[in-house]
Amino acid sequence: MRHLFFFVLSLLFLSSCKSLQYRLPDDAIYSAFAKADLPTTISYVKIDSMDLKVRVQSVTQAKTIYNIVFLHGSPSSLTAWQAYLKDSLLHGTVNLHAVDRPGYGYSDFGKEMTSIDTQTKVISEVIDQLNLENVIAVGTSYGGPVAARLPKENDQIKAVVMVSPAIDPDHEKRVWQSDFTQWWLTRWLVPTGYRVAGDEKTVHAQELAAIEKDWSQINVPVLHIHGDSDELVPYINVDYSKTVFSNVEVITIPNLGHEIAWKRPDLVIPYLLEMVERLKKQSR
Repeated sequence: MRHLFFFVLSLLFLSSCKSLQYRLPDDAIYSAFAKADLPTTISYVKIDSMDLKVRVQSVTQAKTIYNIVFLHGSPSSLTAWQAYLKDSLLHGTVNLHAVDRPGYGYSDFGKEMTSIDTQTKVISEVIDQLNLENVIAVGTSYGGPVAARLPKENDQIKAVVMVSPAIDPDHEKRVWQSDFTQWWLTRWLVPTGYRVAGDEKTVHAQELAAIEKDWSQINVPVLHIHGDSDELVPYINVDYSKTVFSNVEVITIPNLGHEIAWKRPDLVIPYLLEMVERLKKQSR
Protein backbone atom coordinates (compact mmCIF):
# COMPACT_ATOMS: atom_id res chain seq x y z
CA MET A 1 0.00 0.00 0.00
CA ARG A 2 2.83 2.37 0.82
CA HIS A 3 4.47 1.75 -2.57
CA LEU A 4 1.13 2.30 -4.31
CA PHE A 5 0.70 5.63 -2.50
CA PHE A 6 4.08 6.90 -3.68
CA PHE A 7 3.41 5.58 -7.19
CA VAL A 8 0.14 7.53 -7.41
CA LEU A 9 1.82 10.58 -5.90
CA SER A 10 4.56 10.38 -8.53
CA LEU A 11 1.99 10.16 -11.32
CA LEU A 12 0.19 13.22 -9.98
CA PHE A 13 3.51 15.05 -9.74
CA LEU A 14 4.50 14.23 -13.31
CA SER A 15 1.08 15.21 -14.57
CA SER A 16 1.14 18.55 -12.75
CA CYS A 17 4.66 19.27 -13.97
CA LYS A 18 3.49 18.93 -17.55
CA SER A 19 0.18 20.77 -17.25
CA LEU A 20 1.16 23.62 -14.91
CA GLN A 21 4.27 24.97 -16.61
CA TYR A 22 2.42 27.53 -18.74
CA ARG A 23 4.67 27.12 -21.75
CA LEU A 24 4.43 25.89 -25.33
CA PRO A 25 7.26 24.42 -27.42
CA ASP A 26 8.35 26.17 -30.59
CA ASP A 27 6.56 23.79 -32.95
CA ALA A 28 3.22 24.32 -31.18
CA ILE A 29 3.61 28.09 -31.46
CA TYR A 30 4.58 27.92 -35.14
CA SER A 31 1.59 25.66 -35.81
CA ALA A 32 -0.85 27.98 -34.05
CA PHE A 33 0.38 31.03 -35.93
CA ALA A 34 0.39 29.17 -39.26
CA LYS A 35 -3.29 28.37 -38.69
CA ALA A 36 -3.84 32.08 -38.09
CA ASP A 37 -1.93 32.79 -41.32
CA LEU A 38 0.43 35.02 -39.39
CA PRO A 39 4.21 34.72 -39.88
CA THR A 40 6.20 34.61 -36.66
CA THR A 41 9.80 33.90 -35.70
CA ILE A 42 11.29 32.38 -32.57
CA SER A 43 14.87 33.14 -31.65
CA TYR A 44 17.20 32.24 -28.82
CA VAL A 45 19.37 35.15 -27.74
CA LYS A 46 22.59 34.01 -26.09
CA ILE A 47 23.79 35.93 -23.05
CA ASP A 48 27.43 34.86 -22.99
CA SER A 49 28.22 36.37 -19.60
CA MET A 50 25.64 34.11 -17.96
CA ASP A 51 25.67 31.03 -20.20
CA LEU A 52 21.98 31.74 -20.79
CA LYS A 53 19.72 31.59 -23.84
CA VAL A 54 16.57 33.69 -23.82
CA ARG A 55 13.67 32.69 -26.04
CA VAL A 56 11.89 35.47 -27.92
CA GLN A 57 8.88 35.24 -30.20
CA SER A 58 8.46 38.07 -32.69
CA VAL A 59 5.78 39.24 -35.09
CA THR A 60 7.27 41.91 -37.34
CA GLN A 61 4.61 42.66 -39.92
CA ALA A 62 4.56 46.42 -39.40
CA LYS A 63 6.85 48.53 -41.49
CA THR A 64 7.90 50.70 -38.58
CA ILE A 65 10.81 51.51 -36.31
CA TYR A 66 8.63 51.07 -33.20
CA ASN A 67 8.69 47.92 -31.09
CA ILE A 68 6.87 46.50 -28.08
CA VAL A 69 8.62 44.04 -25.77
CA PHE A 70 6.32 41.98 -23.54
CA LEU A 71 7.43 40.60 -20.14
CA HIS A 72 5.22 38.07 -18.36
CA GLY A 73 4.56 37.50 -14.68
CA SER A 74 5.10 34.35 -12.63
CA PRO A 75 4.54 31.54 -13.21
CA SER A 76 4.07 32.12 -16.92
CA SER A 77 5.91 32.40 -20.23
CA LEU A 78 5.77 34.32 -23.48
CA THR A 79 2.63 32.36 -24.40
CA ALA A 80 0.73 34.70 -22.06
CA TRP A 81 0.99 37.30 -24.83
CA GLN A 82 -0.28 35.22 -27.78
CA ALA A 83 -3.51 37.20 -28.12
CA TYR A 84 -1.51 40.41 -28.38
CA LEU A 85 0.83 39.05 -31.03
CA LYS A 86 -2.18 37.83 -33.02
CA ASP A 87 -4.13 41.08 -32.79
CA SER A 88 -4.28 42.47 -36.32
CA LEU A 89 -4.51 46.11 -35.33
CA LEU A 90 -1.57 45.79 -32.96
CA HIS A 91 0.78 43.81 -35.23
CA GLY A 92 -0.23 46.03 -38.13
CA THR A 93 0.95 49.10 -36.22
CA VAL A 94 4.04 48.07 -34.28
CA ASN A 95 6.53 45.18 -34.19
CA LEU A 96 5.92 42.79 -31.31
CA HIS A 97 8.31 40.68 -29.24
CA ALA A 98 7.35 38.40 -26.33
CA VAL A 99 10.11 37.15 -24.04
CA ASP A 100 10.48 34.11 -21.81
CA ARG A 101 11.96 35.63 -18.68
CA PRO A 102 14.94 33.73 -17.22
CA GLY A 103 13.81 30.54 -15.52
CA TYR A 104 10.52 30.29 -17.45
CA GLY A 105 9.32 28.93 -20.77
CA TYR A 106 12.43 27.89 -22.67
CA SER A 107 14.86 30.40 -21.14
CA ASP A 108 16.82 28.05 -18.87
CA PHE A 109 13.58 26.63 -17.51
CA GLY A 110 13.80 25.94 -13.79
CA LYS A 111 16.92 28.03 -13.12
CA GLU A 112 15.58 30.94 -11.09
CA MET A 113 17.00 34.45 -11.37
CA THR A 114 15.56 36.31 -8.40
CA SER A 115 17.40 39.62 -8.91
CA ILE A 116 15.25 42.24 -10.64
CA ASP A 117 18.38 44.17 -11.51
CA THR A 118 20.01 41.15 -13.15
CA GLN A 119 16.85 40.26 -15.06
CA THR A 120 16.65 43.81 -16.33
CA LYS A 121 20.24 43.64 -17.59
CA VAL A 122 19.44 40.38 -19.38
CA ILE A 123 16.38 41.83 -21.13
CA SER A 124 18.36 44.95 -22.05
CA GLU A 125 20.99 42.79 -23.74
CA VAL A 126 18.27 40.91 -25.60
CA ILE A 127 16.95 44.23 -26.91
CA ASP A 128 20.45 45.23 -28.00
CA GLN A 129 21.17 41.95 -29.75
CA LEU A 130 17.86 42.12 -31.63
CA ASN A 131 18.71 45.72 -32.62
CA LEU A 132 15.36 47.01 -31.41
CA GLU A 133 14.73 50.74 -31.45
CA ASN A 134 11.98 52.92 -29.98
CA VAL A 135 10.83 50.26 -27.56
CA ILE A 136 7.76 50.26 -25.36
CA ALA A 137 8.41 47.85 -22.47
CA VAL A 138 5.24 46.11 -21.30
CA GLY A 139 5.25 44.02 -18.14
CA THR A 140 2.61 42.41 -15.98
CA SER A 141 2.81 41.36 -12.32
CA TYR A 142 6.49 40.50 -11.59
CA GLY A 143 7.33 41.62 -15.12
CA GLY A 144 6.07 45.12 -14.26
CA PRO A 145 9.07 46.32 -12.26
CA VAL A 146 11.43 44.66 -14.76
CA ALA A 147 9.81 46.65 -17.55
CA ALA A 148 9.89 49.83 -15.46
CA ARG A 149 13.59 49.46 -14.73
CA LEU A 150 14.57 48.91 -18.35
CA PRO A 151 14.91 52.64 -19.21
CA LYS A 152 17.72 52.83 -16.65
CA GLU A 153 19.64 50.17 -18.57
CA ASN A 154 18.74 50.91 -22.16
CA ASP A 155 18.14 54.25 -23.86
CA GLN A 156 16.03 52.62 -26.57
CA ILE A 157 13.20 52.23 -24.05
CA LYS A 158 10.93 55.16 -24.82
CA ALA A 159 7.90 54.23 -22.67
CA VAL A 160 6.75 51.71 -20.08
CA VAL A 161 3.35 50.08 -19.63
CA MET A 162 2.79 48.10 -16.42
CA VAL A 163 -0.30 45.93 -16.03
CA SER A 164 -1.09 44.92 -12.44
CA PRO A 165 2.56 45.34 -11.43
CA ALA A 166 3.91 44.08 -8.12
CA ILE A 167 6.07 47.13 -7.51
CA ASP A 168 5.49 48.40 -3.95
CA PRO A 169 7.84 46.66 -1.49
CA ASP A 170 5.70 47.65 1.49
CA HIS A 171 2.58 46.05 0.04
CA GLU A 172 4.10 42.90 -1.41
CA LYS A 173 1.50 40.34 -0.44
CA ARG A 174 2.69 37.07 1.07
CA VAL A 175 1.39 34.01 -0.78
CA TRP A 176 1.39 31.11 1.64
CA GLN A 177 1.54 28.57 -1.20
CA SER A 178 5.09 29.78 -1.89
CA ASP A 179 6.16 28.08 1.33
CA PHE A 180 5.82 24.73 -0.42
CA THR A 181 8.50 25.80 -2.90
CA GLN A 182 10.94 26.54 -0.07
CA TRP A 183 10.54 23.49 2.18
CA TRP A 184 12.90 20.69 1.18
CA LEU A 185 10.23 18.11 1.96
CA THR A 186 7.68 19.58 -0.48
CA ARG A 187 9.79 21.47 -3.02
CA TRP A 188 10.19 18.42 -5.27
CA LEU A 189 6.40 18.06 -5.49
CA VAL A 190 5.91 21.55 -6.88
CA PRO A 191 5.85 21.97 -10.70
CA THR A 192 9.02 23.64 -11.95
CA GLY A 193 7.36 26.88 -13.04
CA TYR A 194 5.82 27.31 -9.61
CA ARG A 195 9.16 26.62 -7.92
CA VAL A 196 10.75 29.45 -9.88
CA ALA A 197 7.79 31.69 -9.05
CA GLY A 198 8.08 30.80 -5.36
CA ASP A 199 11.78 31.60 -5.36
CA GLU A 200 11.05 35.01 -6.91
CA LYS A 201 8.13 35.71 -4.60
CA THR A 202 10.05 34.86 -1.43
CA VAL A 203 12.58 37.67 -1.98
CA HIS A 204 10.50 40.02 -4.12
CA ALA A 205 9.90 42.63 -1.43
CA GLN A 206 13.59 42.95 -0.59
CA GLU A 207 14.49 43.05 -4.28
CA LEU A 208 12.04 45.90 -4.79
CA ALA A 209 13.40 47.74 -1.76
CA ALA A 210 16.95 47.39 -3.10
CA ILE A 211 16.12 49.26 -6.32
CA GLU A 212 13.47 51.76 -5.25
CA LYS A 213 15.98 54.61 -4.96
CA ASP A 214 16.49 54.34 -8.73
CA TRP A 215 12.90 54.99 -9.79
CA SER A 216 13.58 58.72 -9.80
CA GLN A 217 15.89 58.12 -12.78
CA ILE A 218 13.02 56.85 -14.94
CA ASN A 219 11.99 59.81 -17.06
CA VAL A 220 10.07 58.14 -19.89
CA PRO A 221 6.25 58.00 -19.85
CA VAL A 222 4.96 55.29 -17.51
CA LEU A 223 1.43 53.91 -17.75
CA HIS A 224 0.18 51.88 -14.79
CA ILE A 225 -2.98 49.81 -15.45
CA HIS A 226 -4.54 48.10 -12.42
CA GLY A 227 -7.81 46.45 -11.45
CA ASP A 228 -9.37 47.85 -8.29
CA SER A 229 -10.37 44.33 -7.18
CA ASP A 230 -6.89 42.80 -7.44
CA GLU A 231 -6.40 40.47 -4.46
CA LEU A 232 -2.97 39.15 -5.44
CA VAL A 233 -1.27 42.49 -6.10
CA PRO A 234 -3.28 45.09 -4.13
CA TYR A 235 -4.60 48.15 -5.93
CA ILE A 236 -2.66 50.34 -3.47
CA ASN A 237 0.38 49.69 -5.69
CA VAL A 238 -0.90 52.55 -7.86
CA ASP A 239 -0.20 55.01 -5.03
CA TYR A 240 3.41 53.87 -4.97
CA SER A 241 3.75 54.45 -8.71
CA LYS A 242 2.32 57.95 -8.34
CA THR A 243 4.95 58.66 -5.70
CA VAL A 244 8.10 57.30 -7.35
CA PHE A 245 7.65 58.04 -11.07
CA SER A 246 7.85 61.59 -12.34
CA ASN A 247 5.87 60.96 -15.52
CA VAL A 248 3.16 58.44 -14.68
CA GLU A 249 -0.50 57.96 -15.60
CA VAL A 250 -2.71 55.50 -13.74
CA ILE A 251 -5.60 53.68 -15.42
CA THR A 252 -8.04 52.00 -13.04
CA ILE A 253 -10.04 49.05 -14.34
CA PRO A 254 -13.15 48.71 -12.14
CA ASN A 255 -14.30 45.36 -10.76
CA LEU A 256 -11.41 43.35 -12.17
CA GLY A 257 -8.57 41.56 -10.42
CA HIS A 258 -5.08 40.40 -11.33
CA GLU A 259 -6.04 38.63 -14.55
CA ILE A 260 -6.31 41.71 -16.78
CA ALA A 261 -3.19 41.17 -18.91
CA TRP A 262 -3.96 37.64 -20.04
CA LYS A 263 -7.76 37.54 -19.84
CA ARG A 264 -8.66 41.02 -21.07
CA PRO A 265 -6.23 42.03 -23.80
CA ASP A 266 -9.13 43.96 -25.33
CA LEU A 267 -8.81 46.41 -22.44
CA VAL A 268 -5.03 46.75 -22.67
CA ILE A 269 -4.40 46.88 -26.42
CA PRO A 270 -6.04 50.31 -26.98
CA TYR A 271 -3.65 51.83 -24.42
CA LEU A 272 -0.68 50.23 -26.19
CA LEU A 273 -1.80 51.72 -29.50
CA GLU A 274 -2.24 55.11 -27.85
CA MET A 275 1.30 54.92 -26.47
CA VAL A 276 2.70 54.11 -29.92
CA GLU A 277 0.91 57.13 -31.38
CA ARG A 278 2.14 59.28 -28.52
CA LEU A 279 5.75 58.34 -29.25
CA LYS A 280 5.30 58.95 -32.97
CA LYS A 281 3.97 62.46 -32.29
CA GLN A 282 6.88 63.22 -29.99
CA SER A 283 9.38 62.26 -32.69
CA ARG A 284 7.85 64.53 -35.35
